Amino acid sequence: MIKKSLLLLVLVILSCTKNDVVDRDNQIIINPIAKCENGFAGDYPCNDYDLLTHISLKEIGDENTEGNDCWGWVDPLTKKEYALMGTNQGITFIDISNPAKAIILGTIKTRTVNSSWRDVKVHKSIAYIVSEAADHGMQMFNLGRLRDVKNPPVEFTSDRDYSGFGSAHNIVINEESNFAYAVGTKTFNGGPHFMDISTPFKPKEAGGFAEGTYSHDAQVVTYKGPDVDYTDKEILIGSNETEVVIVDVTDKDNPVKISSIDYPNIGYTHQGWFTEDFRYFLLGDELDERRQGVNTRTIIFDFTDLDNPLYHFEYFGNTAAIDHNGYVKDNLFFQANYTNGVRIIDITDIENKSIKEVGFFDTYPADNNTAFNGAWNVYPYFPSGNIIISDINNGFFVIRKSKT
Repeated sequence: MIKKSLLLLVLVILSCTKNDVVDRDNQIIINPIAKCENGFAGDYPCNDYDLLTHISLKEIGDENTEGNDCWGWVDPLTKKEYALMGTNQGITFIDISNPAKAIILGTIKTRTVNSSWRDVKVHKSIAYIVSEAADHGMQMFNLGRLRDVKNPPVEFTSDRDYSGFGSAHNIVINEESNFAYAVGTKTFNGGPHFMDISTPFKPKEAGGFAEGTYSHDAQVVTYKGPDVDYTDKEILIGSNETEVVIVDVTDKDNPVKISSIDYPNIGYTHQGWFTEDFRYFLLGDELDERRQGVNTRTIIFDFTDLDNPLYHFEYFGNTAAIDHNGYVKDNLFFQANYTNGVRIIDITDIENKSIKEVGFFDTYPADNNTAFNGAWNVYPYFPSGNIIISDINNGFFVIRKSKT
């Protein structure tokens, strides 16, 4: 008698095309549409990362479409993977469970007017969408609706809107605490705007943090790091134009600034991310390449003691392209590097002030100029290992580390 798992494997194999491969976990592994060979994957410069699919902006929208943010969602029921691709016109949902056969399911349009700035995060299968478009507020969309799309692409509408603020630069979510933080709004002097999102589609304003400067971006975590004074506290790290600010936001009625730190040759303190052990914080400055004439610079801080953050060292890339958003997964730092594409940096030896680039995929092969073109965002957290990239000019990409 054939065991159930073996039967399932046989059925999956029969359903695959001749180009598909099935691994021992019954997952379809797609052969890349362009392998990274001799420094290129098709037209795109690369190192150790293959191209699984590419969708142009015209396919996503029209000739006036521009890319911005992206994020990902894994359906908890089907385990299928979906990309949320931001544009100046809205958020487009793409089924990438089989990247070579990616399906544009539809788009939720901007709530008011088009804007170059749109950001999205996901919590409990709900997409939270903000924009710098006037009076946009926050759109909420039930991602479970993507399972039922019969004739894609369709035009979606939001399930609920939040109007506690108008425009916002970004949205940050701490999934452990069920709180969202809109940054760059006109509330709380531009500081983080707190929202309790524990009840689906019923967000409640929960205060904010108005001290200090405008908060351009942030990361909020339930702290599990080396500073035992803050174990299990909810900590916000704000990238605030001219400094990095650390705030204890556990008590929403009484957020407390812990400390702040600046660094040499500030251009624009843009965005940063903790290492997984909470010891170090990697920061991108968006204007230092232009104003200081340096190559791509990442500033690394030692956050072992949150009350006394320290400048640790700086890492420089191989061009003067502008760094934008960066995220840590395991011991890798994935950096969206505008005209220089996405750079993958090994941070294993960060304690000894030594990190190094180990791979890249350049979605903008035209040049590496110090300009606001190319890769806006990268999302490296899919269980499959597939990585999505949103490019301002060239659209949507799925890449994956090359197989040896």
